[in-house]
Amino acid sequence: MVGLGARAQLFTEALAGPYADRIDLAGFCDVNTHRMAVHNDWIATAHPGRPPVPTYSADGFEDMLRRERVDLVVVCTVDHLHDHYIVRALEAGCDVVTEKPMTTTAERARRILDAQRRTGREVRVAFNYRYNPVHSAVRELIADGAIGEVGSVHFEWLLDLRHGADYFRRWHRDKANSGGLMVHKATHHFDLVNWWLGARPETVYAQGGLFFYGDDAGNRRGLARDYARAHGSSAAESDPFAIRLADSSVLSALYLDAEAEDGYHRDQNVFGPGVSIEDDMAVLVRYSSGATLTYHLTAYAPWEGYRIAFNGSEGRIELLVEESTWTRPDVRTEGASAVMHGAAVGDEAGRTQLLLRRFWEEPREVKVPTGEGGHGGGDVRMLADLFGERGPGDADSLGRAADAGDGARSLATGLAANQSFVTGLPVDARSLMDG
Repeated sequence: MVGLGARAQLFTEALAGPYADRIDLAGFCDVNTHRMAVHNDWIATAHPGRPPVPTYSADGFEDMLRRERVDLVVVCTVDHLHDHYIVRALEAGCDVVTEKPMTTTAERARRILDAQRRTGREVRVAFNYRYNPVHSAVRELIADGAIGEVGSVHFEWLLDLRHGADYFRRWHRDKANSGGLMVHKATHHFDLVNWWLGARPETVYAQGGLFFYGDDAGNRRGLARDYARAHGSSAAESDPFAIRLADSSVLSALYLDAEAEDGYHRDQNVFGPGVSIEDDMAVLVRYSSGATLTYHLTAYAPWEGYRIAFNGSEGRIELLVEESTWTRPDVRTEGASAVMHGAAVGDEAGRTQLLLRRFWEEPREVKVPTGEGGHGGGDVRMLADLFGERGPGDADSLGRAADAGDGARSLATGLAANQSFVTGLPVDARSLMDG
């Protein structure tokens, strides 16, 4: 495993736990030795007596692959470095599982696709949303012709003031690292639409900007506080957008206690300078099937969730997912995960509703069992697909496994949207991956 930050926790727990009888977790590789030690501490606590996973510095990646006789590499680094490790792993004869997004530019995506073709090795992209039971139900309805031919999709995604703000505290706030939310976050959503429709994006037009976060907006609205990072700052104490790393044992271990090695601050001021990503984005896409998508991503909403509607030649499908109905003003976190999502319990918790509205018929609610675990049960199912043992009758009829081609097609929409933000013109998404 390369990249031992927050998202790697999901894979560490799976590979050292339920899948340890099938897969040997052979090596950790990261720029920060402290973070690798934290993951080893977690493993030792959960599985007493298990020897620590060997650790390697970032420049010892190939040495790790050779010395530990690695067959599979899991890539969880900062997004813009994904291709660096994916290609080197493929060329060393390894298969790869990579966190989304597969990478951050068209050039890097083409580099991965070329390496995959040359080596014949496998690349899987961890699109866990495909495995969410309600998303699988949508796929089944469309594939079964429940609304006929799909003509258009309307998709609104809302990130609340807890989850949305978190992208503006971290390395994601620099578009050079993450590709912006059109790549880092929306690649999930664009992949879902590609998968649901069984089509690829062709033409993309988009408008987007930094409306709420950043220093200009913060000063204009009186939201800005005078601090660079929250830890140790008295000015941050009154800021509802500040995160307190010291309140969470997980965040402290992975980030606060690791700062001495790499100087990375996980708790930057969301209204400070240096934000180069957008927080409000509108996208219009035409697909190879002839269908169109209208998509909007808002990163400063009072509640978290999404609405999706499919208009077809025989009816309409509507999906509402409320992950939280409102946001508490205090973002102190004491959870067991370092990943901050809008999903909540108690009086913040929302609902999920899937409606089938066929022509000339009353609406019918499609009941889908609530999934256990992260991302509506998607994480658990994805891990089983990636690392579990399949029997002869275990073929995935929904085609949820995503490969490098799927990773590239999901990127095409976001990268084209980023280009359209700058030029103000429609972009041919097909040319991005074929160039």
